[in-house]
Amino acid sequence: MSSLFPLVITLFFSMVHYLGYTRIVRHLHIKPHTRTALIFFLILNMGGIIGYLLSRYLLSPPKVIYFILSLSIGIGFILFMAIIVYEILHLLQRNLPFNPEKRIFFKRVTDIGFLGFGSAYLTASLLEGSKEPTVEFVDVNQNRFGGKSYRIVQISDMHIGGLIDKDFVAKSVSMINHLNPDIVTITGDLTDAHIDVIKDAVSELRHLKSRYGTFYVVGNHEYFHSLETTVDYVKTLGIHVLENSAVKIDDFYIVGVYDLFGFRTQTYLPDIGHAIKNIPADAPTLLLAHQPKYVEYLEGFAPSLILSGHTHGGQVWPFHYLVDLAQPYLKGLYPLKENRHIYVNSGIGFWGPPMRLGSNAEITCITWS
Repeated sequence: MSSLFPLVITLFFSMVHYLGYTRIVRHLHIKPHTRTALIFFLILNMGGIIGYLLSRYLLSPPKVIYFILSLSIGIGFILFMAIIVYEILHLLQRNLPFNPEKRIFFKRVTDIGFLGFGSAYLTASLLEGSKEPTVEFVDVNQNRFGGKSYRIVQISDMHIGGLIDKDFVAKSVSMINHLNPDIVTITGDLTDAHIDVIKDAVSELRHLKSRYGTFYVVGNHEYFHSLETTVDYVKTLGIHVLENSAVKIDDFYIVGVYDLFGFRTQTYLPDIGHAIKNIPADAPTLLLAHQPKYVEYLEGFAPSLILSGHTHGGQVWPFHYLVDLAQPYLKGLYPLKENRHIYVNSGIGFWGPPMRLGSNAEITCITWS
């Protein structure tokens, strides 16, 4: 599975770069030496994507090199969108009722604007992606605990590995501890490399402090890098790993399941029935499930509050439209039936390039009552 993923990514971006040349660069109203430079840039960027995938799975380059290589993935996604936009723009350029002289002028101006907008989009995404996570304070009032409340701090999608290093994890732990939580929850995609490579960074999580402890469920990315080894190491840090299991905490139960990706690999399959088999029917329950889509697999179980991640809030606009096709919820708090809710965390880290637009990295501080 881990070798198939980089192959698919390579084929996809190879097609994108080829179309970038045939559908954009060849048609731009620019000078020949500028066109040559853009062709060279496309070749260089595709090489950067291959280098990024190699560094992700086989190599360990210096952080600055890894950063540069990761940008190539972001540029590749922007190029994908640019192809669609330019097809529409090119259609306008050919069909507006202008005389030949005005048509040439219009094409030159719109081509320059197109390149300028793409540069601004990339810059804005990088600037937004470089910001520290924000703390999102959320109240979930369900009147379940007779006036009592619990402070739950949730993080998700940290993707430790590459640019998410020991310093990032240590700063995140400090921010979480400052919130004085009753419970810390980690809803998957904690790691994005084999645990042997990122042990020093992951070990910073042993410093998390809360009244009842830290609870973790795996996401789809743990399946790429020896899930069992990752889980075994995380347990040594004093973190409770919920593997289709539940734990009673004071007035409620906290439940956690494996990720839906297990159905693809046919390993570590989620099993909500097994997880809740010893929970009384009327007990308040907090469910940790990496993907919001897990609401479709509850088998009649009605958790009081669900915490999920996975979507990154779309990470970079307008990719949230693609996320919407696969997941029923994107980011934030959503009401469910019968005084129940789901909260989808936008992720504290990122996958691929350090880019965000229209979605901030977050630590969620939930007051549940």
